[in-house]
Amino acid sequence: MNESREVEVVVIGAGQAGLSSAYHLRRSGFTPDHDFVVLDHSPAPGGAWQFRWPSLTYGKVHGMHALPGMELTDADPGRPSAEVIGAYFDRYERAFDLRVRRPVDVRAVREGDGGRLLVETSDGTWSTRALINATGTWDRPFWPRYPGQETFRGRQLHTAQYAGPEEFAGQRVVVVGGGASGTQHLLELARYAAATTWVTRRPPVFREGPFDQEAGRAAVALVEERVRQGLPPHSVVSVTGLPLNDAVRQGLADGVLDRQPMFDRITPDGVAWDDGRHVTADVILWATGFRAALDHLRPLRLREPGGGIRVEGTRAVADPRVHLVGYGPSASTIGANRAGRAAVRDIRRLLSEDQPVAA
Repeated sequence: MNESREVEVVVIGAGQAGLSSAYHLRRSGFTPDHDFVVLDHSPAPGGAWQFRWPSLTYGKVHGMHALPGMELTDADPGRPSAEVIGAYFDRYERAFDLRVRRPVDVRAVREGDGGRLLVETSDGTWSTRALINATGTWDRPFWPRYPGQETFRGRQLHTAQYAGPEEFAGQRVVVVGGGASGTQHLLELARYAAATTWVTRRPPVFREGPFDQEAGRAAVALVEERVRQGLPPHSVVSVTGLPLNDAVRQGLADGVLDRQPMFDRITPDGVAWDDGRHVTADVILWATGFRAALDHLRPLRLREPGGGIRVEGTRAVADPRVHLVGYGPSASTIGANRAGRAAVRDIRRLLSEDQPVAA
């Protein structure tokens, strides 16, 4: 398809952030497939959740917040989160007739004619007056580099490739990373692996008690300040700490969560520290997080010298037509809902400066 199709708004991504944005667009009077379109490269509803490992059951999920307009009720805590949330997102898309197009790969967003943006995809090109980018991070797993990494004779994998603990039976596993995924992996692997070693760059911070609204606002403010300065965002979890639940307490008591400082190099048969310590390993599991998937926005040159995109609210400071939802402070599930509403409100103002939006 050579000719571009014109809409008012293109939403890229149909995870929590994208669906929230689409909901608020429709509620504001925009019509799916006429005024706006939602493009998703995943094969099915569920956003990044559909790719999570089966042993991550819904009961283990930290703080999944319902999408706007439809509660997630009667979810079986013992069922895989990929199934629970995938089915919920599917119901949501159908209930609000959001008409998500998938699988569609967005290859580039660049300047078009008449102040429009061109969204080039595997399903042709869209011409739009505004863009909501809700691509999340799952497609950009972060792999740190350490001396000797290429010499390791065992297996290296990232959380994005983790399929469950059973395949590591009888193996010695080094888990790298101090976030929620790292602790979840360790607690699962303890029943199967011959041995586990946990290493992190910084000592983990465990959070006692409920995480109230004041603490949440303070955590989000720290992340928000980074994106306001044009720096790459840290995850909200990195400033909230890890919840100290019963499973984590047991892991600490059993020594499964006995954290070691980051190793200095990787050897053919394990990892080593400069003080002479060495741990033999069959597997290195990198639970080292993800980075924002924004390469398709590169033609717009939105990145600041600090490496991030400077954002006010959800709007890219360098281009008010572009909104980033689920980026930085809105990366949490509740944050994505609020950001979707804010982005749509801002876009309505932007479009009304030139001509009335469809109602």
